Amino acid sequence: MDSGMQEKCGVFGVFNHPKASDLTYYGLHALQHRGQESAGIVASDGKSFRHHRGMGLVTQVFSREILDGLSGNMAIGHVRYSTSGASLLQNAQPLVFKYSEGDLAVAHNGNLVNAAIERKVLQQQGAIFQTTTDTEIIAHLIARSSKKYFERAGPEVLKRIDGSFALLIMTDKQMLVALDRHGLRPLSLGKIGESIIAASETCALEAVDAKFWRDVEPGEWLIIDEKGIQTGRFAEKGDISLCSFEFVYFARPDSVIHGRSVLSIRKELGQILAKEHPTQADVVVAVPESSVPAAMGFAQQSGIPYEMGIIKNPYAGRSFIEPTQELRDLAVRLKLSAVREILEDKRVVLVDDSIVRGTTSKRIVQLIRQAGAKEVHVRISSPMVKNPCFYGVDMPTKEELFANKHEHERAMGKVIGADSLAFLSTEGLLEAVDVDLADTSSRCIACFSGAYPTKLYLK
Repeated sequence: MDSGMQEKCGVFGVFNHPKASDLTYYGLHALQHRGQESAGIVASDGKSFRHHRGMGLVTQVFSREILDGLSGNMAIGHVRYSTSGASLLQNAQPLVFKYSEGDLAVAHNGNLVNAAIERKVLQQQGAIFQTTTDTEIIAHLIARSSKKYFERAGPEVLKRIDGSFALLIMTDKQMLVALDRHGLRPLSLGKIGESIIAASETCALEAVDAKFWRDVEPGEWLIIDEKGIQTGRFAEKGDISLCSFEFVYFARPDSVIHGRSVLSIRKELGQILAKEHPTQADVVVAVPESSVPAAMGFAQQSGIPYEMGIIKNPYAGRSFIEPTQELRDLAVRLKLSAVREILEDKRVVLVDDSIVRGTTSKRIVQLIRQAGAKEVHVRISSPMVKNPCFYGVDMPTKEELFANKHEHERAMGKVIGADSLAFLSTEGLLEAVDVDLADTSSRCIACFSGAYPTKLYLK
């Protein structure tokens, strides 16, 4: 809720299914939490593309009539939250192109850290860009590859791009699935009979009744066509530097990532938080909805009862788009309401998953106090966010981050109006996600530690 931090995108693909577009629609609907700005589907019947993109939610962009027009047994889809390129229809994905080999569609979750360099080189070579997204770079590189066929050009291009990418690329008859060399974003494969499904999260596989097959490995590519599945590597197999915030906030709680239940991990985050930062209180409440499992875990460990002290209105808009502070405050009240019956005259533990800017945390604490709470103790189920993300997460600059504006937790707590404020330790986070503390490279914790898994190509 405090975020100012949003995930970038979700991708979904289907190969060899007569209802490929319908399955993609339902898969994207399950991934809607990963991006709400735009949605798109490209389908192929083996000869040509049919595609549709639009601004808004999946249910707003697609109708039965539109889906009926997207015939074919192969499709890829995308939901977007913009971090590279403005929130415009021209940037909505999948991006569709024509080149010397035929039709090409690209759907990308992540962020290319060498995008500026590659874009400049391509422009100097005469490339004309139609969008402002880093994703278009991938299409230009494929079109200019010295490799004659897509099954050779696609994997070769992956060696040239760097950063985070869960990637689906489609031609009339082939689909490429690939994950960046560090595994910064999740990407899973499933099956429905002989059909192959690719999805950003396993919750989308469940939505279409697909059986989980396996996760795509870092640095791996797969080419899927009528001949079968080819696999290969564009980078040596190494550690999985999956973004830790997938477990804390981004992924749906019913997803499974690398064999671990997101719901179970979030509960464990809350349990460890209660051990690290106990307090005397009467009730534990969560900032809905991603913080609910952590709050339940905190309550289980501490013995303090969990209650629904804050209710979220699912029909409210996003507060950060409001033009004035007064309207943003009103938007928070439209989105969240405090239950006086539960909070009045109580010492409250308020559990949230993160603090980024601090502004929304302050308004929520005020909301709880106005409902009659005697004390408000804020507990955060992740470490302090001190560094920006360069891998496809919308986040403020280092100077704007709340943790960098204040010296210690006591000062931060005072700013948001809490009686106390405490964050989960980095060690506690890594314990919950089952990481050897002697080797943290299997999870990206750059926003907490400042140790980035890739070169950043910063000016």
